[in-house]
Amino acid sequence: MGWVVYGAASIGNLYRPVEDDEAQDVLEAAWDAGIRSFDTAPHYGLGLSERRLGAFLRTRERASFQLSTKVGRILEPRTDPRPADDMEHGFAVPADTVRRFDPSRSGIERSVADSLERLGLDRVDTLLLHDPDVYDLDRGLREGLPALATLRDEGVTGEVGIGVNSVEAAVRAVREGDIDVVMIAGRYTLLEQHAAEELLPLCLERGVRIIAVGVFNSGLLAAATPASAHYDYGAVPADLVERTERLRAVCTRHDVPLPCAALQFPLRHPAIGQIAIGTARRSSLAQNVEYLRAQIPAALWSDLEAEGLIPPQPSMP
Repeated sequence: MGWVVYGAASIGNLYRPVEDDEAQDVLEAAWDAGIRSFDTAPHYGLGLSERRLGAFLRTRERASFQLSTKVGRILEPRTDPRPADDMEHGFAVPADTVRRFDPSRSGIERSVADSLERLGLDRVDTLLLHDPDVYDLDRGLREGLPALATLRDEGVTGEVGIGVNSVEAAVRAVREGDIDVVMIAGRYTLLEQHAAEELLPLCLERGVRIIAVGVFNSGLLAAATPASAHYDYGAVPADLVERTERLRAVCTRHDVPLPCAALQFPLRHPAIGQIAIGTARRSSLAQNVEYLRAQIPAALWSDLEAEGLIPPQPSMP
C-alpha cells in the first residue's frame, strides 16, 4: 500500500471525541493493511493527533515507516478566556492552547522541536508548510519555504513542501520555492479536477511529488446521498449535488460503488504519487482498503470521460 498515506486528523478528535484505544485500534488496522506512510499536524486536535500517532509509531522500527508533520502553526498556552472546546476549528478537545502563525526560521525550528517532543521521535521524514493562505500567503512563502529548504539541506528532514486546499497557493509554492512535495486537499478528485489545469502539469515538469487529500470532498463522494453530506465543510451547492448523482449513476451501471471510484481516480494521474485516507474507525479503514484493491473496469472511466465528468486520462511525460 505504498500509494496510501494514513491521514491522522481523525485521531485528533476531528468532529467527535475518539478514545485512546479506538485511535490505537485504527492505527493497528492501517499497519496490518500494509500502510507505512502517516501524516499529522500540530493543528489536529491541538497536538493530540501527534501524541497518539507517536505513541503508536514508537512501537515500530523507525526505518519501517514514513512520517510527515506540518509547520506554520505554533501551539501556545491560552491566556484569554477559554472556550469549552476547540470545535470552532473542528476538534473535540479542550481549548487550552491557541494556534499562532509563525513561518519564520525560528518559528519553524520551534514547531519542529515541539512536534518531535509530542511524537516522542527523533525525526520526521517530511515537513510541510500548513495552510499559509489562511493567514498570510506572501509571508508564508517568503519566509517559510526557504526555512524549510535549509532544514532539509541540513539533514533535519528528508523532504519539504506545502499542504493547502488552494490550487493557486500550491502553484505559487512550486514556482517560488524549492520544494519536494505538494499535499493538495479536495482539488483533484472524481468530483473536481481544478488542480489538473496548471498544478499537476507543473509538478510533473519540476519533479514535485503530489499527495491528494480529501478525495471524498468532505465526505460528499462517500455519503449515501448528497443531502447527508457536506462540501468543503458547508452545505453542498445544487450543481454539485447534480454532478454527484451523475457520477453515482455511471458507477452504478458498472456495479462500482461511488467511494471506490473516488479513491482510485486520483491515482490514475501520473503526477499523483499517493492519496491520503483518514478515519478513526477500523471498519471504515477496512472498507477503504478493500475499495483501493478492487478492480475497476476500464469502461467505467471511458463512460465518465464520455459524459464530461472527468478529463481524458493524461499520458506519462
